[in-house]
Amino acid sequence: MKVVILAGGFGTRISEESHLRPKPMIEIGGRPILWHIMKIYSHFGFNDFIICLGYKGYYIKEYFAHYFLHESDITFDFRNGNHQIIHNHKAEPWRVTLVDTGLNTMTGGRVKRIQPYIDNKTFMLTYGDGVGDINIKKLVSFHMNHGKLATVTSTQPSGRFGALKFGNDNHVKSFQEKPEGDGGWINAGFFVMEPEIFNYIEGDSTVLEKGPLENLARDGQLVAYRHRRFWQPMDTLRDKRILEDLWGSGNAPWKIWE
Repeated sequence: MKVVILAGGFGTRISEESHLRPKPMIEIGGRPILWHIMKIYSHFGFNDFIICLGYKGYYIKEYFAHYFLHESDITFDFRNGNHQIIHNHKAEPWRVTLVDTGLNTMTGGRVKRIQPYIDNKTFMLTYGDGVGDINIKKLVSFHMNHGKLATVTSTQPSGRFGALKFGNDNHVKSFQEKPEGDGGWINAGFFVMEPEIFNYIEGDSTVLEKGPLENLARDGQLVAYRHRRFWQPMDTLRDKRILEDLWGSGNAPWKIWE
């Protein structure tokens, strides 16, 4: 099953970093967050990726063009031309298709543009800026069992502020620092989709999270896989620091491959 990753947006909410490189290439622990996402899928045996490029897409092409070389021990022998000897390598068994889906294309439009690469089969889709300790095999099994067109992984994010409950006369009845969500379940990406979802996407200006997902829900074709463990996006510098701190501590919850 192929894994599609949206990696073409401008990343304006983390412009301090994204003005130099596309958001999925911002590094956590010396590796692009895109690499971390791919490692999650690869851990469960899914190694065939389609990456939707847009803003500074050449940066991602350059990264993968040299990935095998950078992950290898190599001898360059210049005595008879430039002869390369690979001694061993640590590169993953990935197949990566990089597709230019347009600079200003919306999320739905990017998905529509990769339709020729899907081979009319079930595929997975996620954003290039969020990680979690999601069991991908259980997610796929859940999707196959319910028989609908699309599954979205949903999570309850941790609260950012202390929560107060009031009694009479404005007395604080209880206080909880940064509670585990406010009861709302949000879109965490990590979709599984049937090829029929392309019928819900009109073109480049289509925002996946609006018309297509709204209409799938209206038609009873969208089901949520509830993930109750770790999930963290990288929307802002604050989010990046959270991920960096977790990685640096040696206790990154999404590092399920070791």
